[in-house]
Amino acid sequence: MGRAEQAVEVCLMAGEQMIKYGAETYRVEDTMRRMAEASGMKHVHSFVTTTGIFLSVQTKDEVDVMQMTRVNERYQDLRKVTEVNQVSREYVFGELDLEDVKKRLQEISKAPMSYPMWLIVLASGTGGAAFSYLIGQSVIDMGPAFLGGIVTMLSLVIFQRHIGGKFFSEFLAAFFGGVTALVLVQLGFGSNIDQVIIGTMIPLVPGIPLTNSVRDLMSGDLVAGVSRGAEAAITSLSIAGGVALALSIFLT
Repeated sequence: MGRAEQAVEVCLMAGEQMIKYGAETYRVEDTMRRMAEASGMKHVHSFVTTTGIFLSVQTKDEVDVMQMTRVNERYQDLRKVTEVNQVSREYVFGELDLEDVKKRLQEISKAPMSYPMWLIVLASGTGGAAFSYLIGQSVIDMGPAFLGGIVTMLSLVIFQRHIGGKFFSEFLAAFFGGVTALVLVQLGFGSNIDQVIIGTMIPLVPGIPLTNSVRDLMSGDLVAGVSRGAEAAITSLSIAGGVALALSIFLT
């Protein structure tokens, strides 16, 4: 593999990881452009969507090189986005060579999540309880919302690990979270089912995709912005469908 192909491969690797872990489209394109130009490439053009990345460059010998990569998975880990961005800046400033960049990117990809799973689950329950209190200011509803948030996040992790389908996993997580909230309220551990269910669903709210959708649209990346907005909308529909199924079973 020539240096040009290797440089394009490393640029695509960096872009793929940034999209995978929740970066905005314009930030990914800017990072790839800087890295390609630091490798001596000319006429750098990139096209980034949430599911694929295209990069076209021209070498010093005026040879056109184009590659693409597909993004199959998407998570939210902004720490890894920052680390990839830092590696790209170090390469641009000449502190790393291509082999070092590739090695660092592989290490970032293999690194565990920023926080242990038990802390993520506990934070989901705490967020659900706090949001339930903010809506209705009812202390008694915080307990079932806390447990419901934990069940929702655990269900999401388990179904994504064993089933794989993102939206179907979110639907099932919303269903089991809603069932937990309904059962706890009916047993007398809560007083307002609406507040408890809203708190229970907070871990599933697509905050980062929705925010990135607006930022992409405002920066002119219409395709990426619309696709991220569609992703957030389908997630919202999955949540609504899971809760509706739980309510239809228990309240009929």
